Amino acid sequence: MDYSIKIGGEAGQGIQTIGDTLARVFSRSGYHVFTHQDYESRIRGGHNFFQIRFSDKPVSASRNKIDIIVALDKESILQHEEELSDIGQIIYDSKTLNSQPSTQNSVDIPFVNLAIEHGGSKIMANTVATGAVLGMLGMELDILLAIIKDTFKKKGEEVIRANVNAAMAGHDHAVKQCMKCSFSAAPPSKPKMLIPGIEAIGLGAIASGCKFYAAYPMTPSTGIMNYIAGKEKEYGIIVEQAEDEIAAINMALGASFAGVRAMTGSSGGGFALMVEGISLAGMTEIPVVIALGQRPGPATGFPTRTEQADLNFALYTSHGEFPRIIFAPGTPEQAFYLTNKAFELSEKYQIPSIIIFDTYLSDSEWTYEGFDLSRIKYNDYRLRGEVFANLPVYKRFAFTQTGVSPLGVPGEARHLVVIDSDEHDEDGHIVEDAETRIKMVNKRLFKKLPLIKKEIEPPSIYGHSNPEIIIAGWGSTYGVMKEAADELSANLDIAMLHFSEIYPFPPVNKFNYIKTLEDTKMTICVENNATGQFARLMRAETGYAFNRSINRFDGRPFTVESLIGEINVLIR
Repeated sequence: MDYSIKIGGEAGQGIQTIGDTLARVFSRSGYHVFTHQDYESRIRGGHNFFQIRFSDKPVSASRNKIDIIVALDKESILQHEEELSDIGQIIYDSKTLNSQPSTQNSVDIPFVNLAIEHGGSKIMANTVATGAVLGMLGMELDILLAIIKDTFKKKGEEVIRANVNAAMAGHDHAVKQCMKCSFSAAPPSKPKMLIPGIEAIGLGAIASGCKFYAAYPMTPSTGIMNYIAGKEKEYGIIVEQAEDEIAAINMALGASFAGVRAMTGSSGGGFALMVEGISLAGMTEIPVVIALGQRPGPATGFPTRTEQADLNFALYTSHGEFPRIIFAPGTPEQAFYLTNKAFELSEKYQIPSIIIFDTYLSDSEWTYEGFDLSRIKYNDYRLRGEVFANLPVYKRFAFTQTGVSPLGVPGEARHLVVIDSDEHDEDGHIVEDAETRIKMVNKRLFKKLPLIKKEIEPPSIYGHSNPEIIIAGWGSTYGVMKEAADELSANLDIAMLHFSEIYPFPPVNKFNYIKTLEDTKMTICVENNATGQFARLMRAETGYAFNRSINRFDGRPFTVESLIGEINVLIR
C-alpha cells in the first residue's frame, strides 16, 4: 500500500486543516506518513496544495502520481488532473466550483450542502471532505472522530456533534458514490509519532534546556518560536517576539551571558541583520544557537518556497575570524538530535552554532516510533554557586590549553564578569597591543577549532556497499535521495552519501568518504541551488570535485520521479 493524496485550493479554504487532519489519522492508524506543502505568499486566494503520502512501508519523499485529489477550486483540477494515477480519483463539489473535471475518474460530492444539512454550517465542508477521503479508502471513522472530539472539546458538545455528523455524511456519501474506487488501506497497527521538521527543532531546543528564545517572525523559521511559546509555561521558558532581528540576536546574547541557554532564529533577510551580533558572540565567546531557515532570494524572493542557497552566507557571515558550527538536518529526527548537539557544542566551546534548514524540511511531516531521549546530552559548562565563589581569582578570558576559558555566571559570586566587543585581555578589558591580539586569536580560533573538528561526525552512506554511482547531498535532500537510490538499485550499483554536519567540514578519520568517492565511477551532487554551493565547499575543503551535478532552483523540492529522471539523463 502506497497512496498519495493532494488537497488543492485557495489560501483560506482550509487546505492545511484537511491535510493535517488526514495526516494525523494515518499516523494514528500506524501508517508511515510523509507530507509537504506548496503555498503562495498571500492570506487569501492564489493556488496552494497540501500533499500526503502514506504507506505500510517507510516513506521519505513525495511522488508525482496522485491517487486522490481533493479539489476545492478550479485550479486544482486544471493544474493537477494530469497527475492522477491509473486508479486515481478527483473529488469535488460541482455547485461550489461551477465546473467539473474532464476525466471520468471523478466523484461529485456536495461538500457544502452536506455540511449545511448534517452539520448546520457550510464551514464544516472541510470536515465532510475529510470524511469522504476516508470513505474512499475504506477506512473507519473512529480515529477521525476522536480527533474531532479532542480538537473541539473547548467549544462544547454541540460543535463536536455537528462535526461528527458532517464527517459521517461525507464518509457515507463517498462509500455509496465512488463505485470505481479500488483503494484498500492496510490494516491499522501501532500509532506513530507525526512531526514536522520545524517542530523537531523546537522540541530539540526544549530537550536541550533552552530557557530563552527571541525572534522576529519570518517564514519558515516562525514555527520554532510558535512551538516553544506553546510550551513556555510547562518548561519555564521565556519567549520574546522582538521588534527586529537585531534586537533578537542581542537579547539572546544577553540571556546567555546572564547564565541560561539561549536561541534565536530567522530566515535569510532577518539573518542578514544578525551578522553583527554573531560577530559579537565570536569576540565575547558567548554561546548562542541560531536557526537559519532558507528560502529563495535575493531580497524577498519567493518567501514561501524552498531553496538551499544560504550555505555560503552561513559559512562566511560576520566580520572577523572565529569558529562556528553549522548543522544541516535532513529529517525531523536529525533536526531533533542536531539541535541538541548544537546547544552542547555551543556551550562547551563558547561559540555560535547555526542550524540551517529550508522551507521544505520545515513544513514536511514524517512519522517515527519515537525519539530516543537517552541520546540527549546536557552538561552545564558554566561556573555557578560555590564552585564559582571559591575561586581565588577569576579571569573571564583566561588563556588555557584548550582555548576555552571559565564561563562564570554574573551575580553567582563576588567575582566580576567583564566582557567587551573590543579586543581585550584575560580580564576582559580593552587592549591595543599586538602581542595580546595574537594570543587571543590563537585562543579563540586555533586552539578551539581542532577540538571542535573532533566532535564532527562524517556523512552517512546508504545503499550498495561497492557502488559505481554515488548521489551526494546535504540537508533536506536526504529523503528523496534515499528513495531514489532504493528505486534505482534494482538495475544500478548505487549509493547515497548525505552530509548533515557541514562545518567544520567532517574529517576522514572516522570514515574515509573521500576514498569512497574516488573509487566510484560517477558521483553526482544534488542541491536545491543554482551554483552548487556544497560542491564548491567540498572542493575547497578536501580537493575533491564531483564529476556531475543536479541543481534545482525553481523554489520547489525534488520528487522521487523528478530526481530519478535527472539521474537517468546523466547516466545516459
